[in-house]
Amino acid sequence: MRLYLASTSPARRALLAQTGIEPVLVAPGVDEDAAVARREAELGRSLTGPELVSLLAVAKASAVADAEVAGRTVDGFVFGGDSAFEVDGRLYGKPHDPEVARQRWREMLAVGGGTLWSGHCVLDRRADRSGAVAATPSQPGGAVRADTVPPVRPLPASTAGDGVIADVTPGGSAMVADGDRVVAVDSAVLTFAADVSADEIDAYVASGEPLEVAGAFTIDGRAAAYITRIDGAPSAVVGLSLPMLRSMLLRGFGATWHELWAL
Repeated sequence: MRLYLASTSPARRALLAQTGIEPVLVAPGVDEDAAVARREAELGRSLTGPELVSLLAVAKASAVADAEVAGRTVDGFVFGGDSAFEVDGRLYGKPHDPEVARQRWREMLAVGGGTLWSGHCVLDRRADRSGAVAATPSQPGGAVRADTVPPVRPLPASTAGDGVIADVTPGGSAMVADGDRVVAVDSAVLTFAADVSADEIDAYVASGEPLEVAGAFTIDGRAAAYITRIDGAPSAVVGLSLPMLRSMLLRGFGATWHELWAL
């Protein structure tokens, strides 16, 4: 069974590869700024963290799901993901500029930490779905403890078009299902070391690592030494929540994780 990753992110590909999954990488070509601007214009306000990452996750997966990849139609599951870091009510995307990254680190350290929002969307584009077992909110794909994954809810009619998820508390998660689509948001609360110096910030920014990543840090890189605690799935901080993706496949489509392994 194939998993198409609507992303060219090396971190997301490596994360999946570590678990035995070799995804097909496809650049979604989504204008993220335009998509967010349209949604905010419709709402007349700024998007929350969960709204932003779920909106873009859906947009990315949708852009790849009905496209041709290497001259062939997509046959498998399509995953789209997005991340944003929230500090004291402010959402941080990719800083791009060294001075912006430096200022964000000062602000993050002053507060002490923040919430990493991770948006997920899985679309079922398997050519043969005859053996699929669709899970439902009242009949999940497997037995679960109440504290491990959020319940699968029907997608509210008001958000059926874009799959936006709004009601998630920091450190929490939510999952909604709508036919061949499952959308979810997971989050992790991070605590930074209290004694990171200005010299350390300058050295980290000079490495170039924080410039093109949400929140201006990577937990799987040089910044790992500056993060003292993670409350939530560590993989969500890297780029996608592996426990959430597994749950989406199982509870949304009756597909097991090991079916995606590249054996």
